[in-house]
Amino acid sequence: MPRKRAAGFDNQREHIIEQAAVLFARNGFSGTSMNEVAEACGLSKASLYHYVSDKYQLLVYICEGHIERLRALVREVAQMEQEPQEKLRLMVQRFVEEYADAQNEHRVLTEDVKFLLPQDQKRILDGEREVVAAMAQAMIGVRPELEASRMAKPLTMLLFGMINWMFMWLKPDGDLTHEKMAVVVTEMLFGGIGAVSLEPPQIKKKK
Repeated sequence: MPRKRAAGFDNQREHIIEQAAVLFARNGFSGTSMNEVAEACGLSKASLYHYVSDKYQLLVYICEGHIERLRALVREVAQMEQEPQEKLRLMVQRFVEEYADAQNEHRVLTEDVKFLLPQDQKRILDGEREVVAAMAQAMIGVRPELEASRMAKPLTMLLFGMINWMFMWLKPDGDLTHEKMAVVVTEMLFGGIGAVSLEPPQIKKKK
């Protein structure tokens, strides 16, 4: 018979994953050892292997967990009965606020996904595509003609460009908070989304 998990097993593993995310974000996946993870968690290395099989599994848990939370976020907002503009605004704000609580996980996903095996990388990237598609649909809800022009995805990627790299410069203890920046991002988005030309830009040829 399989051995039953001790009470608190899942909580302890979540703690290990969180600590691993801190270390991976600070030192990189390659630059972090399982000894360091065990020390950060106050465990022996032998005890650590009771909860996870290896460092690679920790990377998978971190990336999958972050993507699953983002997928749940967009699905929840997409199902809300709200006007398109408010739905898009809420989705953007929820994203920025989620990143505030998952800066380490987001950094690991951004910088260390390259270390995943092809099948795991594909699963993670498929989840990212779902998130991007949901945001694009929210954009189309505000401006329906984006769909025919095929500009919904490019605008969505520009939006994520603002959000995804915020962790590189936004200081946790600075005057600007993620909550304040969520408002700034939505103000920029709604202030400019209607001004975007749907015609391909004309590139002048040099004479």
